[in-house]
Amino acid sequence: MEIKKETIKHLAELSRIKLTEKEEEHLLKDLLKIINHFNELEEIDTSKVLPINGGTNNLNIFREDNPENPYQGQGKESFPENKEGFLNIPSVF
Repeated sequence: MEIKKETIKHLAELSRIKLTEKEEEHLLKDLLKIINHFNELEEIDTSKVLPINGGTNNLNIFREDNPENPYQGQGKESFPENKEGFLNIPSVF
């Protein structure tokens, strides 16, 4: 793939970045290195590699919901104020 200096100028304009000639040259070289790296990766034979998605075989790693939570309400006794079963806190605003 060929990238020209005009492409760098166009990308800089879209990004609203002002570049000097030296910076354009430097970015062009860096972009070419990145694209060449991807071209090298395309040459790797991955025909025998199975595709993956998500990176895990776990389907459901969460616990079941239990409406009768045994921990519900613990800690209220150490809170300064309770009002109708809720923790009463000072307003923030």
